[in-house]
Amino acid sequence: MTAISDCFERLRHNRDCALIPFITAGDPDLQTTAAALQILDRSGADIIELGVPYSDPLADGPVIQAAATRALQRGTKFEQVLEMVQATTPKMRSPIVLFTYYNPILHRGIEKFLQQIAAAGVAGLVVPDLPLEEAAGLLEPASAMGIDVTLFIAPTSSDERIQAIARSSQGFIYLVSLTGVTGMRSQVQTRVSDLLKQIRVTTDKPIGVGFGISDPEQGRQVREWGADAVIVGSAFVKRLAEGTPEQGLNAIAEFCQSLKAAIKTTNSTNTHVDESEKVD
Repeated sequence: MTAISDCFERLRHNRDCALIPFITAGDPDLQTTAAALQILDRSGADIIELGVPYSDPLADGPVIQAAATRALQRGTKFEQVLEMVQATTPKMRSPIVLFTYYNPILHRGIEKFLQQIAAAGVAGLVVPDLPLEEAAGLLEPASAMGIDVTLFIAPTSSDERIQAIARSSQGFIYLVSLTGVTGMRSQVQTRVSDLLKQIRVTTDKPIGVGFGISDPEQGRQVREWGADAVIVGSAFVKRLAEGTPEQGLNAIAEFCQSLKAAIKTTNSTNTHVDESEKVD
């Protein structure tokens, strides 16, 4: 069982919903990123998505694009990101999922790339521009190394395509809540509820919902619709970028705690937390 599968199994046993925050590596700097990962880990995150800054982030909205641009302008390199992850993961409970585009993977070579991230302690991969038809070349070697490659289901996906993606996706299924790029929205589309039900007919794999979730109430709504995980990106990236690094870290800690509180079940019989897993 992979680290991600183990996390979802534990949460499912407790009838709890995973919180998956996203931040961009190197914004404002890698030292702050390392501190942010540990703070999120202590503040209720169950899995953490770490975005690798890329010069042509097609799936990212303006907030995350700006963060990636700042990180690249400050000289953030992929190897530096992995060094930071390798030094930080031993101090953390939450698995790290790397969010990266496919071109950097191909540039380094799939085997070399997977070996590098596995050595750094990365547990999973999200590759937004990897189509299902080309995924096998990454899914198979990644699985052999214990790294889960999670695939996207879009709101426009056909039933046939949903079934195919659900069969192939590893760790969990990433359900995109809207068409278009990432970013904060005033409300989550009700279509998500129908999509969750549709996917449930096909698979019992965990389903995470992301793109557009920006506050605790939206997270609670998605959880009530039946999501196994709530994925929040731009709202974290925006808070971390505002003010001084210390102010940004305090802001994401508070926000993470409020999100986790909102998506936890209120039934006391379902919220048992092992003493060793409590967050201080």
